[in-house]
Amino acid sequence: MGSQLANERKFGNWEDRPDGGRRYWYDVIGRNGWRARYVKEVDAFETTMRFVQEIYDPTGELTEVHQKYPVDLGHRRVD
Repeated sequence: MGSQLANERKFGNWEDRPDGGRRYWYDVIGRNGWRARYVKEVDAFETTMRFVQEIYDPTGELTEVHQKYPVDLGHRRVD
């Protein structure tokens, strides 16, 4: 379980959720215009509920989602 301050420092972006939790994220830009967004969703106690990697194409469209936590589901194409 991380602290709110540690998550804010690591991710740099967040939004509060109606249930008291937060959604944190940071982006990594690839060499060919693709972008990976790492998203961590926590409850009101900053306990990680979900961690995913979202892949966006050069036009900004979401193309793949890779859920890593609580269960690693591998990359899944978004149609």
